[in-house]
Amino acid sequence: MQKSALFRHKWLPYGLLLPQLAVTLVFFIWPAAQALYQSLLIEDPFGLSREFAGLTNFVLLFTDPLYLSSFKVTIAFSLVTTIAAMGPALLLAVMADRVIKGSGAYRMILVWPYAVAPAVAGVLWFFMFNPTVGVLAYLLEQLGYDWNHYLDGTDAFILIVIAAAWKQLAYNFLFFLAGLQSIPRSLIEAAAIDGAGPSRRFWTIVFPLLSPTAFFLLVVNVVYAFFDTFGVVHATTEGGPANATSILVYKVFKDGFVGLDLGSSAAQSVVLMVLVIGLTAFQFKYIERKVQY
Repeated sequence: MQKSALFRHKWLPYGLLLPQLAVTLVFFIWPAAQALYQSLLIEDPFGLSREFAGLTNFVLLFTDPLYLSSFKVTIAFSLVTTIAAMGPALLLAVMADRVIKGSGAYRMILVWPYAVAPAVAGVLWFFMFNPTVGVLAYLLEQLGYDWNHYLDGTDAFILIVIAAAWKQLAYNFLFFLAGLQSIPRSLIEAAAIDGAGPSRRFWTIVFPLLSPTAFFLLVVNVVYAFFDTFGVVHATTEGGPANATSILVYKVFKDGFVGLDLGSSAAQSVVLMVLVIGLTAFQFKYIERKVQY
């Protein structure tokens, strides 16, 4: 029996790969190369004249206090958002995995947030935390906390973390639930017969078998926090107050499309791309070692 694929026509495998290669070239390699080229230039706001500047844009970035502050905000935001999105999702998946009446309806309700766009998720939480008319802001006021994300940077940071984590919760829930349902019940039943409690069964049997799913979601959530949360920030805080929520991907937009500093914006996008690639490589090199396949 021949296990490898056999193509009768020499160019057929290349033809099958061509659409995916074309998509990768047009939507990733070409824009990345263009950003790298523009990061070495200083352009006027209208793109009519340009001058080669070498690494000047990068030097200016790492000597800019606002950019360094945005760097720190992004690291904190990605870390907190990843934990806030994966932790509750795992808990909900464990609860939904139980055989209870109406479990299908519960799962459907928990999946709904995945259909919401990041900007819409940001607007929903923006209104609920609005200091004037927001129901959650009112409840916090009754508890003695004066919530105001317009003026308080910590409140604004918490707002975008909640909105971003809630948007990603359903995605993580789906994968965790699928991973839990793929674990043989016989292993859990055998551990229960041996006297292992629910907590011990989870940490010694369920979670190790779930580690490939958890690792995959860790990589996806980190990339999501760095790139796909632009809509959340733009719809809620617009990077304020006082740049307390100005994450890197939003600063790329703000400097490039609002400030019209195209060279600096391109340099920031290159730094962001290198940072995410480095974090992903780090996760695969060191964290994947603990994953049990």
